[in-house]
Amino acid sequence: MFSVGELMQKDLPKRKKIRLQNYDYSSAGAYFITICTKDMRKIFGVVENVPLSSAIVGANCVRPMLSKIGMVAEKEIHTLSNVYGSVKVDKYVIMPNHIHFLISIIYDDNDGGRTKFAPTISRVMKQFKGSITKQIGMPIWQRSFYDHIIRDEDDYLTIWRYIDENPIRCADDCDYIK
Repeated sequence: MFSVGELMQKDLPKRKKIRLQNYDYSSAGAYFITICTKDMRKIFGVVENVPLSSAIVGANCVRPMLSKIGMVAEKEIHTLSNVYGSVKVDKYVIMPNHIHFLISIIYDDNDGGRTKFAPTISRVMKQFKGSITKQIGMPIWQRSFYDHIIRDEDDYLTIWRYIDENPIRCADDCDYIK
């Protein structure tokens, strides 16, 4: 005979492990992180074609126009380095329903021998999401996040360009343009 718990576990799909096994996510290095809103709700703003300065006649750029929730998220991005001294947000973009980060964890070897707190990427993202949830008064996040460990300078530059160009790719999908 099976217990109710055993029967329920048998029927549930196994959640895919999305973190690299045996990797220390508090290691110094660079990480590409993507977090999404629950049900991919477009609550951070919209992507619009915006004319650049009149000095560049006819030129347009595509950029996200942030909502109030998007502005809360952007403010929180700027505070991450204050919360975790070893964490630096090198690049980010807030899209209507997700945020991309290029984050570096850097340790200073000249700290006088003090014990260092080594936050994991999971801890940083949990704090980030939790702070925004608390500030706006409602849960908005999809569970977990996507990560990619940056392996070398070419990888870093590819991710940097991807983040830069994300609003342009988004604008190609007319569903995003207001």
